[in-house]
Amino acid sequence: MAVSRVIPNYDLYGDSSSHEESAAFNFEWIPQRSTLYNWLIHPHRHDSFIQVLYLTQGHVDVQIEHVQQTLHAPCVMLIPAGHVHGFRFSQDTNGPVVTAMQKALESAAALMMPPLLETIRTPRLLSLQSEMRYIDQLMPLFMALEQESHTPAEGQVAAGTSLLLALMVQVHRICKLSELTDAHTHYSISRKARQIEKFRSLIDKNFRTEHSLQSYANQVGVTVGQLSRLCREVLGKSSLQVINDRLIQEAQRELVYTALPIKQLASELGFEDDAYFSRFFRKHIGITPKAYRARSLAQMGGDAQTHF
Repeated sequence: MAVSRVIPNYDLYGDSSSHEESAAFNFEWIPQRSTLYNWLIHPHRHDSFIQVLYLTQGHVDVQIEHVQQTLHAPCVMLIPAGHVHGFRFSQDTNGPVVTAMQKALESAAALMMPPLLETIRTPRLLSLQSEMRYIDQLMPLFMALEQESHTPAEGQVAAGTSLLLALMVQVHRICKLSELTDAHTHYSISRKARQIEKFRSLIDKNFRTEHSLQSYANQVGVTVGQLSRLCREVLGKSSLQVINDRLIQEAQRELVYTALPIKQLASELGFEDDAYFSRFFRKHIGITPKAYRARSLAQMGGDAQTHF
């Protein structure tokens, strides 16, 4: 599965990305969407959504960034927001897949279990063995998510987020167990992938205070030009866009889930003044931070009425 020069960005594969914020999640079974595309899902990304797939039958050739691996059921695949990925499923494949807003899930994890954030933000390809602990808890959680998705009611977003958080805790436990028993459970990572992950890790640690491409390139051990070419090849976007996307992601999270004044938020994100921050935000999102906060809070207030 070769990555095209222009990597599609979807909410759900085949559906044009709307860039609209939502706290909702989507549940479906792998054949529901994959059969429409002859079991081949071309490389694409979800800028706002995390996906968790649980293969209970069949096998899949999976690509994350430019790394490829074949997995056989039972296995779990976790694809965080922003990571280019594609699948070629065998025609007997089955299993659930959940797509959810990553920011909302991260906010819940940060409050309840901060170590879970690394698991949420890191691609995971986990081969499961029947004797492993925690596996039996996976399907009941997926089934509860399916039931919740089909039963619009008051508190649906809260219930869905809670179930997603519980699912991620089980994935986290399986990751830790796998690390102890099998060093090869996770996909082997190439030099380019390691450089990208180092760049992203540095951004996650320093994006509030460091916006300089030169500084990041120096720490990764490449030139600014090499870093940008690497990002375009692996992620389908420039290195500057990767930094800006992280700033925007955090700004959106803070605007929705905190009451920080916009001037203070701008300062905490490393902007010289709130006017510059507002211009930056509007350039990327299309509306001002103030308008975004008002719209998002209004949408969240009506989420219990959402039908899936």
